[in-house]
Amino acid sequence: MVKEIEVLFPALQGAVYRVTSARTGDYNCIAWAAGDTECWWWPEDPENDAIFWPAEVAQEETLTAFVAVFATMGYAPCGDDAPEDGFEKVALFADGAGTPTHAARQLPNGRWTSKLGFLEDIEHDLRDLSGEA
Repeated sequence: MVKEIEVLFPALQGAVYRVTSARTGDYNCIAWAAGDTECWWWPEDPENDAIFWPAEVAQEETLTAFVAVFATMGYAPCGDDAPEDGFEKVALFADGAGTPTHAARQLPNGRWTSKLGFLEDIEHDLRDLSGEA
């Protein structure tokens, strides 16, 4: 279990993280960051009608669209990843071309929580998921 996570996310090797849920394909990282454990969130996929995406947000894989998704829930861009009383932060990850690849949600303790594809949810430091995956 842990070894597979570290193979897919090599920056976790030697990092302090912990698995916080069982594996499931019921939801993905975007849904998890948004607080939804019922379905996958991603722009429209003609081959998968089980995907959710807010109707008012462009159906595209762009950082602008993903920021807009979280704006529909009251999030606004901020300057850093430091915890702030009364605020919940979400971090969006993107590849070198700017295409979103992952989202993580900040926990009250300042650490972050992520759903790793079809794998488990974990608690981790924000930059522990940086890299190719």
